[in-house]
Amino acid sequence: MINFGIVLLVFVLMEGFTWIIHKYVMHGFMWRWHADHHDPRHEHRLEKNDYFFVVFAIPAIILLYIGSTQGYNITFFIGLGIALYGMAYFFVHDIFIHQRVPFLKNTKNPYLKAIRRAHKQHHKHINKEDGECFGFLWVPVQYFKMYFHKK
Repeated sequence: MINFGIVLLVFVLMEGFTWIIHKYVMHGFMWRWHADHHDPRHEHRLEKNDYFFVVFAIPAIILLYIGSTQGYNITFFIGLGIALYGMAYFFVHDIFIHQRVPFLKNTKNPYLKAIRRAHKQHHKHINKEDGECFGFLWVPVQYFKMYFHKK
């Protein structure tokens, strides 16, 4: 049970970590990798922004490996929480929101509609400055209100 709690805690903490990385690293000194993600004019199937997926997967892989060689200790479950968050990020951000694979295009789920709307608001800004909605699974409450209280 404690291992499940560790995985859940790490998953939740990753949302805050991702917000900070997105705002201060991706929209900061690593904008050169993230810029093409905000430019709808590019014609490449892959983006430089995809490098982040590889970079962020490395700590999870290392922790999973080390933890598995030491009897599946806390290191393994921290890595598992990071890996599960990374998978959620991929499915929600790349597949659902950006439709890299057409899936749930016409959802009626208010939570999914809220996070999609907030992310589109984020992409309204094509420069690294003046960004908003840096969260991923948790977005400003106003977006949830738009869809959960809709009649």
